[in-house]
Amino acid sequence: MFSGLLYCADCGEKLYYSCTNNYKREQAYFFCSSYRKNSSVCSAHYIRERVVEQLVLEGLQRLLWYVQVYEQKFAREQMERFGLQEKKELTAKRRELDKAKSRVMEIDRLIQKSYEDMTKGILSEERFATLTVSLESEQKQLKAVIPEMEASLEATTDKATDLQRFIERARQVTRLTELTPEIVHEFIDKIVVFKPEKVDGKRYQRVDIHYNTIGLWVAPNPEELEREYLAYYNSMQKRKKKTA
Repeated sequence: MFSGLLYCADCGEKLYYSCTNNYKREQAYFFCSSYRKNSSVCSAHYIRERVVEQLVLEGLQRLLWYVQVYEQKFAREQMERFGLQEKKELTAKRRELDKAKSRVMEIDRLIQKSYEDMTKGILSEERFATLTVSLESEQKQLKAVIPEMEASLEATTDKATDLQRFIERARQVTRLTELTPEIVHEFIDKIVVFKPEKVDGKRYQRVDIHYNTIGLWVAPNPEELEREYLAYYNSMQKRKKKTA
């Protein structure tokens, strides 16, 4: 179910899946692939499959409930987050694309000017040939990467559409009681597992769940949820009174 989704927080490698000789899923676990190859490179980052399954199920349940109850608030939060995260990246991509296109046109002008200088005797034929080869090579490289840059820019600007699709799909999953491979791969982008730590003799392990489209999402704390629920409940009551 979690094939290819778990990653080590320290080295970035994927976590291997393993189970005991009797192949009981209750005993199945994941551990860092780097550690398996060379134990001095990383630590095991050992975590049981049933723990991952429980964390993902609870995380998805909270997320889907939040989307369904606070859809507009969720959409606004995500678009604001996208704006903060992507604004600089979007500006940089546009600047880089414009610079590449300008350079392509500039090279055409430079080649034309070099040709004119050669015909006037200002530039030798050998020098003209060398410059032309160099400029045409640079132009060819730019023309090859411009479509990739345009595609990357388009992908960045399509976040609003992707978010709407995500919300629409989240609306459809009204009662999630167990995970399926389809649900997991539809909603989960990756699961990052951190090295376990011991605090007061107890084992703690951080696990970050990154969702498709929205990335890492952390549910509001219980106090925030209670305030939001009360606000939602009160607004619904007001609507009922108006319609009555």
